[in-house]
Amino acid sequence: MHRSASRLTRVLACAAVPVILTVAGCSSDSGKDTGSKGEKTSGSSSSAKPNPKSSKTLEKATFAALPDPCKALQAPTIETLVPEVKDKNGQAPKSNDVATRTSCAWNGLDADGLKGSQFRWLSLSFFRYDSDAALGSANKRAEEQYNKEIETAKSEEGAQAPKAEAVAGIGDQATSVIYTVKKDVDSFNTSIVARAQNVVVRLDYNGAAYEGAGAPDHAKLLQDAITAAKEAVTSVDAANKAPAEQPQSPQPQ
Repeated sequence: MHRSASRLTRVLACAAVPVILTVAGCSSDSGKDTGSKGEKTSGSSSSAKPNPKSSKTLEKATFAALPDPCKALQAPTIETLVPEVKDKNGQAPKSNDVATRTSCAWNGLDADGLKGSQFRWLSLSFFRYDSDAALGSANKRAEEQYNKEIETAKSEEGAQAPKAEAVAGIGDQATSVIYTVKKDVDSFNTSIVARAQNVVVRLDYNGAAYEGAGAPDHAKLLQDAITAAKEAVTSVDAANKAPAEQPQSPQPQ
């Protein structure tokens, strides 16, 4: 009778073990679920925080206006680069958008009797850009146009062996492109492309000789073009100064 009672006690004790383990297991799983739910809630609130990059504003364009391209170069400069210029005031296309794109051109034929004639053609163009959330900052857009103008100058129709070189002292960056175009006569072409902040300046200067005249001095054409390009870039800064900041002409005595 004593043995039967002891065996019954052990059986009941063993039977109780799975119940305790089961309860402990359910309690442990419940804790994990709660923790998991807590982690998900925390992650959700973290991802809802605003992205600081999305609210970043682009810098304001440095230059808000362009100069009149037909007045950007001084009269003595025009007369030096284009002797016997046909129209000192230049010719501007009707499509000029004075806020973003403008251009002007001059040409002249300097005839010297039996010594032949010298032809010169000068063109000046300005491109201005504003910052745009979809397209980028004003300076970045101007730099893209700067590179585009250089490639355009190098790929002009008939251009032979175009050579591009950096030019110091003009705006933030500048490049010269020189090449020859061979047709009835050899035309020596020079392009200066410069960038001043959010404005791009392109100056094209070409020379050709006719009726036995000596060929233009390409080195001089390049130097004259660089001088004119510096003047054109300076005109951009002047066009954006307040009237009080504009240089005053000397008053007659």
